[in-house]
Amino acid sequence: MVNIVLIMNAGSLSLHKISAMKASILLKFFVFLPLIIFVDYLLMAFIGCTSCLFSLGDGFYCGPFCLAGKIILVLSSIFFGYLIYPDIKAIIKAKKHGASA
Repeated sequence: MVNIVLIMNAGSLSLHKISAMKASILLKFFVFLPLIIFVDYLLMAFIGCTSCLFSLGDGFYCGPFCLAGKIILVLSSIFFGYLIYPDIKAIIKAKKHGASA
């Protein structure tokens, strides 16, 4: 039986943490962001279909519908920023206090 000994220096652990944080950011950009955008699309489609059901005219689409879309977009942007802020902060902190070679 062969024993494998892994020797790690101080920098390799921090590099592993940084790559894990980058993977987390990539996951959020390629999974959560499209999911948030899709939910926004479904909400706007639901609002549009509901307004058509109640036979609201062009005045609705040029006024309250656009306002609702902007509010949903801003809330989604704030939510995505809330999701990604800790990862970006951790990467900046890790680079700021990085180990020397």
